Amino acid sequence: MKRRDFLKGVAVAGAAGVVGFPGIWTQRKAAWAANGEIPVGILFSLTGAVAVVERTLHDAALMAIEEINDNGGIHGMRLRPYIEDPASDPATYADRARRLVLRDNCISVFGSYTSASRQAVLPVVEGRDNLYWYPTLYEGRECSRNVMYGGAVPNQQQQEFVPWLAENFGGRFYLIGNNYVYPREENNVCKMILNQIGGEAVHEEYVPMGHSDFSSVINRIRQANPDVIFCTLVGDSDVAFQRQFHAAGFDPEQLPVASLTRSEVEVKAMGGEAAAGHFSSAPYFMAHDSPENARFVEAYQRKYGSDQVTHFVSEAAYFQIYQFKAAVEQLAPSDITATNIRAAAVGQTFMAPQGEILIDENLHTHLWPKVAQWDRSGQAKVVLESQQRIAPEPYWAYEGQRCTGEGLVTS
Repeated sequence: MKRRDFLKGVAVAGAAGVVGFPGIWTQRKAAWAANGEIPVGILFSLTGAVAVVERTLHDAALMAIEEINDNGGIHGMRLRPYIEDPASDPATYADRARRLVLRDNCISVFGSYTSASRQAVLPVVEGRDNLYWYPTLYEGRECSRNVMYGGAVPNQQQQEFVPWLAENFGGRFYLIGNNYVYPREENNVCKMILNQIGGEAVHEEYVPMGHSDFSSVINRIRQANPDVIFCTLVGDSDVAFQRQFHAAGFDPEQLPVASLTRSEVEVKAMGGEAAAGHFSSAPYFMAHDSPENARFVEAYQRKYGSDQVTHFVSEAAYFQIYQFKAAVEQLAPSDITATNIRAAAVGQTFMAPQGEILIDENLHTHLWPKVAQWDRSGQAKVVLESQQRIAPEPYWAYEGQRCTGEGLVTS
């Protein structure tokens, strides 16, 4: 079958409820299996506003693929990465995901950083019963059977963090974030916890993505006189805010900024001097002391440069490739389908740089929450660490809703 005829046939199949698609899929699957390759999609932005972060995810995923191939692949078959650049645009994510699934016959797609991009891809993978491996922390309230969630959900970042902050610095929190779904949902969780422990949100505000002038925000912070700045700013906004907050002379021992989103990437951009003394909550930090992390950091810097940093999303982009490998290894080559990979992935463990992780029946990941304080070198020292893996509860803040192996359950 000529490629243009195949694509035409797929389009017709999609319009008719995917009639005939499984047969086409089987033929093409047999073709790639015969070629000794397993096609996977790599969908991280290499250009545009979020490329500064997604490039590192792209690099970590490709490093894992290279390691697996150098060690014999899976069932003797090499992983074949098909790379697309969605250019930081949600609509383009959907278009490129469709291309990877339909044109390139990718059995899974690994990609993206923002919730907007994940939600854009969701109809594509759900409509074709494919798997999307999403490495980023997110706000929860999602329960798709076609997404493998590698990042932290709110209970894995805030359950210990917020009470610890209140105990050590006081319970009056100033909430500042960018104006989109993630900061708003995370702030709802923060306010819920503060209410439970007798704290309060003295002010809550949101600024547009990319916002860079925080002079008025800093004036309001002075007037409110909070104990903690609870920060869900991302990317350039986080960098600009922290630089201006530091320049304004605030003492982190008296008024710390506590972030859910700040990683080694943002700290490198803002400078260690501006970040020093403040806190982040995440399952992974580059300075984490483990043999697995030492190997990960050394391999990453050997491949991409000694000045490069690893962080909690690049770590997940790396270990999700290995989670995929572990699942596919449980299957005979003739049984490598998205449905079977999903079933085989549940319960799989992997010794990641952060510690041994596990895929839950709800397709989210059991992780190792940590709170760390940044220093002037741009690295973070862990000051609070879970002694066990914490199970993911994407609907933790929403009574009567629970994500299970069968999907969302409402009681």
